[in-house]
Amino acid sequence: MTVDASGDWKRWHEEREAQVSAPYGPLALAGTYWVEDHADGLLPGVPGIWAADGDGVRLTATAADGLAVDGEPFGGEIHLAADREPSARVTLGERRLVVLVREGAWGVRDYDPAAATRRAFRGIGATPYDPRWSVPGRFTSYDDRQAVRVDTADGVERALVLAGELAFTVAGRELTLRVAEQADGRLWAVFADPTSGHTSYRFRFLYSAAPDADGSTTVDLNRAQLPPCAFADHFICPFPPPGNTLGLAVEAGERLLV
Repeated sequence: MTVDASGDWKRWHEEREAQVSAPYGPLALAGTYWVEDHADGLLPGVPGIWAADGDGVRLTATAADGLAVDGEPFGGEIHLAADREPSARVTLGERRLVVLVREGAWGVRDYDPAAATRRAFRGIGATPYDPRWSVPGRFTSYDDRQAVRVDTADGVERALVLAGELAFTVAGRELTLRVAEQADGRLWAVFADPTSGHTSYRFRFLYSAAPDADGSTTVDLNRAQLPPCAFADHFICPFPPPGNTLGLAVEAGERLLV
């Protein structure tokens, strides 16, 4: 059976554009507010009083604030745990107010389907599929996972937990990426290359299938993708860790917003 890799890539690209432009996709993120930065509990453009409260956030609001919790009009006080983003218990009309936590810091994200970034979206510029960028890879896990501190898109240094290294060869060049491991076993790399900041966004993400028992997987740079912070300024994407700036120009995958 012949595998239509080019057709698969085209469907992937179309699905990516649909996902980022969905009503609560990355383009809809209108704000991320850290509760500790607002001692009075007032978040910009967000009704109610929000305060960190141990293992969650305490929200105090009146009916006049127009908030709803679990779909019902809300007035009073409630303790909120972290949401499964972009789902949220608290809404304001069509807006979703997502509670999140990062390294013990609690925040609220405002997803608004009417965000200007979503209305302005015209597509993701990507290089057409080229089989030369899809190659075998070999994952080698670390004895112990390594937490490295990296800068993030909001200017704060945070931990990135790395599970091992993914080695592969492209155009006769032996390359290695330090990768994290997702809950489903997929490998995730944050990388840059000589195109970054020029003909591509300043860094990109790459996901590879969960490796087999011997560490084998496929590295498909045709599916290098823009990080969420390329679509909205309010994401806190990690920058590439040391060792993940490739010397080979990756003229493949998603490059820039149209």
